[in-house]
Amino acid sequence: MRDIKGKTAIVTGAASGIGLGIAKALAHAGANIVLADLRPDPLEAARKTIETIGVRAVGVTIDVSDPHSVEQAGEAALDEFGALHIAVNNAGVAMHGTPLEQVKPEEWEWVIGVNVKGVINGIRTFVPMIRSHGQGGHVVNTGSVSSLFVREGRNQGAYAMTKYAVLALSEALEQELAGSGIGVSVLCPGGVTTSIFDSAATRPDRFGGSYRRPQQEALKSAFATGALAPEVVGRRVLQAIRDNEFYILTHTGEREIISARLDRIKAAFDRADAVMPTIDRS
Repeated sequence: MRDIKGKTAIVTGAASGIGLGIAKALAHAGANIVLADLRPDPLEAARKTIETIGVRAVGVTIDVSDPHSVEQAGEAALDEFGALHIAVNNAGVAMHGTPLEQVKPEEWEWVIGVNVKGVINGIRTFVPMIRSHGQGGHVVNTGSVSSLFVREGRNQGAYAMTKYAVLALSEALEQELAGSGIGVSVLCPGGVTTSIFDSAATRPDRFGGSYRRPQQEALKSAFATGALAPEVVGRRVLQAIRDNEFYILTHTGEREIISARLDRIKAAFDRADAVMPTIDRS
C-alpha cells in the first residue's frame, strides 16, 4: 500500500480523536474516506473537515458492536466508492478506574462489545471486501499500549483485557492473510488527546444507556501527561501502512515495563526447564 491515492478507506470511531487523526492522514495521502461513528453530529463535522483536504468523504452512523450495523457501513462504502482497500477498526471505549470484581455485567458487555466484537465485526465485514478486488489492501486494528502490559495502580484490567484480545486477533489475522497482499497492523498508542474517557455518555441503550463514570474523570490528567495529538498518531499510522509494519508504537516510555514483563515470561520458561523433569507424571 505504498500508493494510497485514489484508494478507499473506512475508519470507525472517526468523528474525533485517533480515528479522525488517521482519517486526516489518509485523506492527505489522497484516499477517499468513509467515516463511521456512533455520533451523528460530530460525524458530520468530521466529514466536512475531511472534504476541505480535497478528497471525497462520506459519513455513516455505525454501532460497531452490532454486526448488522457494520455490514451496512461496508455496503455504504461500496455503494459510494465501488471498492474498499483500507479498513481501520478503531472505535473503542474506556473502562479504567474500576477493580475487576466491581465491573458490572452490563459494563463488561459494553466494553467487550465495542473493543473486541467491534474489531471482530470489522474483520468479518471489511476483509472479504478487500479480498474481493484482488488489488491488495491493509487492515489496522486499534489496540493500546495496554495490549502489551497491565498498568499497575489504575484498575484498568477490564480495558486491558479487551486490548490484549485485539492484539491476538491482529496476530492471527496477519498469519491468515500472509501472501494475500493484504497487510495487517495493530496500533498500540500511549496517551493521546481524545474523548475516550467520555465514551460512557454514548453507551447504547441495550448496554444500559448513557451514564457517568466519575472514576474516569480522575484519570484524565494522568493520561494527559505526554499525550500526543491525534494528527501525529494518524501520520504514524499512514507510515506504518506504507511500510507494512505490524506493531505500530507511538510512545517509548513503557519500554522498560514491557521488557520486564517479557523477562518474567522467559524466567517462567527457565523454571519449567528446571522443574518439569522432576514432576511425577504418572
